[in-house]
Amino acid sequence: MVKRTGEKYDAIIDAAVRVFAETGYHRAQVSRIAREAGVADGTVYLYFESKEDILISLFQTKMGEFIETIRSEIEGLEDVGEKLSRVVSGHFRQLGNHRELAMVTQIELRQADPGIAQGISQPMKQYFELIEDLVREGQVKGQVPADVDARLARKMIFGTMDEVVTSWVMSSRIYALEGLSEPVFRLLARGLLQAKTGE
Repeated sequence: MVKRTGEKYDAIIDAAVRVFAETGYHRAQVSRIAREAGVADGTVYLYFESKEDILISLFQTKMGEFIETIRSEIEGLEDVGEKLSRVVSGHFRQLGNHRELAMVTQIELRQADPGIAQGISQPMKQYFELIEDLVREGQVKGQVPADVDARLARKMIFGTMDEVVTSWVMSSRIYALEGLSEPVFRLLARGLLQAKTGE
C-alpha cells in the first residue's frame, strides 16, 4: 500500500465525502468514489483496503487537520475564555463551511459498524483531551471553579456543539452555522467560567 499523501489521496478523500453525503455510507460504492475522484478503481485500493478504511481515513484526516488548526489558533492565548471561544467558532466554521463533511460526521459515522467506531476513536480522544486540558487550565488560572469535573465539562461543551451541528444538518431551514458561535459560547461561559466573564 502506497503512502497516504499526495494529490490522488486527497482527491479520493474529498470524493468520498461527497459520495457518502449524497448516497449514505452503506449505499456508497468504491467505484463511484473512484469516478468522482477521477482515478481508476484499482488506484483507490492502492491507498485503502476497503470502503470502511476510506471512511475511517476520511475522518482521521479531516479531524487531524481540524485539531491542528484549533491548536494553532489558541496557541499563545492566555485567557481560557478566549480559547474556548476559538474552539466553538472553529468547530462551527469547519463544519458550517463543509456541509457534506458535516453530513458524514453527524449522520453516516453514527450509523456505521463497530469497527468504524473503533477506528475513529483516536482523533476523537485527542479532541476531547484538548477540551479537557482547557478546562484544567482554567482551573489553574482561577477562571473555572476548582470543583468542576473536567471530563463532565468536556461532555457539556462537546455535546452542546455536537447537537447544534446535528440540528443544522437536519434542518430544512438555511442559516449560517458559524453565526451561532457567539450565543453558544456565552451559554457555555455562563455555566463554566467565573469572574473574568463578568457573569
